[in-house]
Amino acid sequence: MNNELLLVLDHIEREKGVDKRIIVDAIESALLSAARKRFGDSSELEVSIDSDTGQIKVLKEGREVKSADFGRIAAQMAKQIITQKIREAEREVVFNDYLAKVGDITNGIVHRFEKGNIIVDLGKTEGVLSYRELLPKEEFKQGERVRALILDVKKTSKGPQIILSRTNAGFVKRLFELEVPEIYESIVEIKSIARLAGERTKVAVSSKDDKIDCVGACVGVRGSRIKNIVRELHGEKVDIVRWNDDIKEYVKASLSPAKILDIQLDEGERKIDIVVDDEYLSLAIGKRGQNVRLASKLIGWLINISSMEQKETAAKEKAKKQDEAFASIQGIGEKTKEALIEAGYDTLAALAESTVKDLTNVKGVGKKRAEQIIEEAKKGL
Repeated sequence: MNNELLLVLDHIEREKGVDKRIIVDAIESALLSAARKRFGDSSELEVSIDSDTGQIKVLKEGREVKSADFGRIAAQMAKQIITQKIREAEREVVFNDYLAKVGDITNGIVHRFEKGNIIVDLGKTEGVLSYRELLPKEEFKQGERVRALILDVKKTSKGPQIILSRTNAGFVKRLFELEVPEIYESIVEIKSIARLAGERTKVAVSSKDDKIDCVGACVGVRGSRIKNIVRELHGEKVDIVRWNDDIKEYVKASLSPAKILDIQLDEGERKIDIVVDDEYLSLAIGKRGQNVRLASKLIGWLINISSMEQKETAAKEKAKKQDEAFASIQGIGEKTKEALIEAGYDTLAALAESTVKDLTNVKGVGKKRAEQIIEEAKKGL
């Protein structure tokens, strides 16, 4: 019997990945509980198992108790506790195993459909792939193979729950690592990813080796590498952007092939105003604005895009409003007007809300003139 116990322990450790010592501790605890059930908590009891021989000893007040002295109920209780402890240990092994794999890609087989979720057989356990984590119009059949990102691992009363995703940006990142050896070997680095699952993804890359073209490495010979990724994403467009620490060059690459005519940066607000050629406006903005939104997310700046025609129209409208604003204020010369506009007082509202102290800081405006400008601006409003 003792040899049989050792064989069972070795089998469980080998097949289930549960440490033998954990099982021995569980058996000792179970036998101790059974002994207390049989002889009462007041008895001085001790249980030990020799992990080399498998010999079990139960001592009551220093004397060994034979197994025949245990009642049927106590023995059944011991069996239940052992089973429970082994199951808990097995779940803990699976939980820790997958917790270390969060952010990695796993392969599985569609096992069943449950409450709007796809239950994926991962081998040792099951993963949950909700329809929210599937690409638009993506469907899987029972028995079909599926590849997904391990998004999270949770502990539940039924064991570890493995949360899977095919829409997370990390899924695309891992696909690139699998398809592009230079990324896996850290020669080419993925700097940023912006994704609209099922529609479009932008990936910014750079190379640590001047001899290796980061974009070319990701595309592959005749596009072989990028084609494999796009195929896995069911046709989702993937733009590979060359990363640059010069923000102007970086934003140009992120919006390519749109032709950019002018770039104005507001570093404080992290905003970029871009003017493009009229024929490139729709291309730069993209379908439902997705191109400019993804580019903005990729570089981490807010991007505003307008065409040259829109810029000229806006400039004329602004100049017209400025002329209308200053027309209601008597005695302002052209130089004073330009100085006020340059200082940011280009509307009646801005002038009316200013203070005498503010306006006297503008070249050519004295105290009395400032009071007059504010008074007339308020009347104009």
